[in-house]
Amino acid sequence: MKINPPSTVQWIASFLGTGFSGNPEFMVTGINEIHRVERGDIVFTDHPKYYDKALSSKASVVLIDREMPCPDGKILIFSKDPFGDFNRLILRFTTRGSHEKMISSTAVIGEGTVIDPGVFIGNNVVIGKNCRLHSHISVYDCCVIGNNVIIHSNTVIGSDGFYYKKRAETGRHEKFISCGNVIIGDEVEIGACCTIDRGVTHNTVIGSGTKLDNLIQVGHDTVIGKNCLLAAQVGIAGMVTIEDEVTLWGQVGVISNVVIGKGAVVLAQSGVAKSLKGNAVYFGSPAVEAREKMREIVKLKNL
Repeated sequence: MKINPPSTVQWIASFLGTGFSGNPEFMVTGINEIHRVERGDIVFTDHPKYYDKALSSKASVVLIDREMPCPDGKILIFSKDPFGDFNRLILRFTTRGSHEKMISSTAVIGEGTVIDPGVFIGNNVVIGKNCRLHSHISVYDCCVIGNNVIIHSNTVIGSDGFYYKKRAETGRHEKFISCGNVIIGDEVEIGACCTIDRGVTHNTVIGSGTKLDNLIQVGHDTVIGKNCLLAAQVGIAGMVTIEDEVTLWGQVGVISNVVIGKGAVVLAQSGVAKSLKGNAVYFGSPAVEAREKMREIVKLKNL
């Protein structure tokens, strides 16, 4: 998420009531979760397991739960509760407007687009030309849909990401406030009863020419490339990267934080538990190359 206008480290530390180490006049331009962080961003870490990853990331500012020497090229903001303070920053730099009618007056809808009765379109949504939105779709605030897109009934675009932190002191799960977006390219078709979660701080992206069947879940910050095919009941966790021309057949499940290479095919009911190389066919749970899996099945049968 970009901060508009950018803010100085000193202002952010003052807003949070925390100390810091580094250049007080550095301008923070974005707030991002570790997997999609960019130069100028602030990121948080609250566990020693992730200190090195945060400190070696592209983030310019790290919100961290202990005081330590500041590495070269970084700025540290010290916080007793980085997760909670990160949520405070998100709330400070985002606006959550109310909705008084089914199609917001701030939505931009392209020429030739047909919207059926019962469709909800939130604030600042952008929809391109010659699209077709069937009945009872919900498009949450700020989502962007390209040209010639078809979305079938009861699909939800832009719901919050499934991201929580369990508080040890209470045992309760605290929500990470989603401030990212959903961006859908041109010539995309999305079936009935699909759910496309917005990014928690960045964007969930569906590339041009990609087709989704019915009953598909796409998790937060997932990036799906161009001309992919996803069959019914595919479930994709957050932070997944699916490259161009990938096919996922029915009921494939994909764990978070993996990459599926260009041109890969994953056969039905497989479970993707690690990154897969492109231009190969996979099967099984965990998914491996299909020929290898078939040989394994034959050997087990012979036993």
